[in-house]
Formats: sequence, structure tokens, C-alpha cells
Amino acid sequence: MSEGVLPSQQIRALTEAGAIRADPPILPDQAQPASLDLRLGATAYRVRASFLAGDGRSLRERLGEFEMHRIELSGGAVLEKGAVYVVELMERLALPEDIAAVANAKSSTGRLDLLTRTITDGGSEFDRIAPGYRGPIYAEICPRSFSVLVRPGMRLNQIRFRRGQARLGDEELRARHARERLVDGDAHIDQGLGFSVDLTPQAGGLIGYRAKPHTGVIDLGRIGHYAVRDFWEPLQAEDGRLILDPGAFYILVSREAVHIPPDLAAEMAPYLAMVGEFRVHYAGFFDPGFGHAPAGGAGARGVLEVRCHEVPFVLEHGQMVGRLIYERMAALPDQIYGRDIASNYQGQGLKLSKHFRNG
Repeated sequence: MSEGVLPSQQIRALTEAGAIRADPPILPDQAQPASLDLRLGATAYRVRASFLAGDGRSLRERLGEFEMHRIELSGGAVLEKGAVYVVELMERLALPEDIAAVANAKSSTGRLDLLTRTITDGGSEFDRIAPGYRGPIYAEICPRSFSVLVRPGMRLNQIRFRRGQARLGDEELRARHARERLVDGDAHIDQGLGFSVDLTPQAGGLIGYRAKPHTGVIDLGRIGHYAVRDFWEPLQAEDGRLILDPGAFYILVSREAVHIPPDLAAEMAPYLAMVGEFRVHYAGFFDPGFGHAPAGGAGARGVLEVRCHEVPFVLEHGQMVGRLIYERMAALPDQIYGRDIASNYQGQGLKLSKHFRNG
């Protein structure tokens, strides 16, 4: 079979073959063009610290060392800002020996500064699942800016499946960009496609948002419900620069409009550490068809979820802050982002998570 990221129809085939199992059964709308949404189970474990199971150890075994108390989610429960929780997911894996997986937070999760990582039994890395893994999967959840209310079945993270080598090298990226433009403007290709930050004014002089430090709880089941002003401070343009405060969380936007053709997928990776002590994403998956138009790549901006570390840092307009790693699909998906899959973020510019009202 072809190497690459498995498309939606092959993910469904894995489910039918028992390589992905769930109780209750997986729902049809969990399968995305190049990923599967994962659902929270019924119980959250408040733990003393983030941890990995480690080689030869089960996560349940390690929970005995770190668990503080258990929270039943069935009636809805608040996960508090600054605390760390572990939740067993409804899905389990029995992967074939030639298929590995990688997980990431969903877009709405990252835009709430809700750190969500996947853990497995025997795992020594977050979000990376070895070929042939058989067992449960868990979500580690740490709300960083806002306390959130969650229930069983909510989808905070997603998983991709890969067979063999999927990543496009720089020469392949240059050839694809020459044919169909992967980004508007000049393409900065070096171990992926570089992107920069846009600090020029949007409507009303807006360049982004900073999370307010003391807010109410966000119910993740409420869409288009919350007033922006209650949770976010609008940021105005100041000569194309922004001083990032340590510990603060920002929503900004890329200067470039990104295009993901239907036969490719992409993952956002932080830029080289030497450019500054800050992180530019939590939710890094770009599905096939993101920013795609039938006549060619129209492009869509990438939203940047920025958190500064250690010391204040001056971010300037056009500064390179990250890169996109493009990967080939094992087959063309039978559903394309923005065309067959409804999305809150297709054609996006500067946009908060779907929980907030427009205007």
C-alpha cells in the first residue's frame, strides 16, 4: 500500500478492521480528511504533575503515584486553570505493525490555550504513538488561561495515522510551490515552509488578542456564546511591533496565506529556538484542502497561538516564527476540508475559537 498520511476512507477502514475501537462506537463525523477526532471518557484524574508512562509501564500504574483525586465528567465538570488532569479517551488502538500515529490538539482547543497532549502505555513521548501500538490512549489536559467545563464525548484532540515516509523534502516543496503556489508571496523553504507574523492593523487597528488573567469558566459545549471582551484584551497596532509578556497568551495571525492541496497535509512546527523564547502553536494540523480553491490555491491565514517564556520579547512584523511541514497523503481523501467538511476556520483571518460571538 502507498506510504503517507492515511485519508478519511482508510481511517474508516482501520475502524472496520478493529485497529481503532471505541465504547461507545466511533461516530461517522469523527473522521476528518486526514485525522480522527478523539473523545473524552467519563473520568478525569487530577494529578500532581505532568508525566509519561515510560518504557514497560502502564499509565494506570503510574496514576497511583500522581493521582490527587477523581472527577466524574458525566454531569459536566470544571477543569481549573493551572491544574493538570488525565482523562482516558473512549478510543483504543490495535495498530498494524506498519502504521504509526501522531496526535495534536484541535484548533478550538489550542485557541483557548488549553494544553492537551496524548499519552500511551509504555510511551516516552507525548503525542507520538509507535507502530503496532495496542492499548488505551489518554489525554493530558492543562488549562493555561481559562478554566473550562467539559463532558464525556467532547473532542479536544485528534490523531493522524501514517504508513512509512510521508514528509516532503525541500526540493519537492519548491517544485510543488512552483506548480500551484503553497503560499502567497515569496516561499521561504528551509526544512519546511517558513511563515511569519502579521502585525499590520486589521479592522479597527486590531492586530491580535491577549487573554485576560481573571475570567469566568468557558463551557466547551457552547458555540458562539461568549462575549470577546469578557475573556480577551484587543491589541492595537504599534509601529509593527508587539512586546510579548512572559506567561501571557496571545492570538495572532500569519502574514502569509497558506494553501494545502488535497493530496497533501501539513503540520505546524515551532521555528528554530534561536529566534526567540516563545511558542507559536498548540494545534498544528492543517487538513488537505485548507485554503484550497478549485482554480488553485487561494490560501488562508494561519492563526498563531503564542506564549512567551522567561523574558519579555519584541515580536516584529514579518518576523519568521514557524514553519509548515508538508506530508503526502497515502491516497486522495474522499472528503476535503472546507468543501465536504464544514469548518469554522476555512478562509480564516484573525479569528478566536468558535466559542466566542462575532462582533
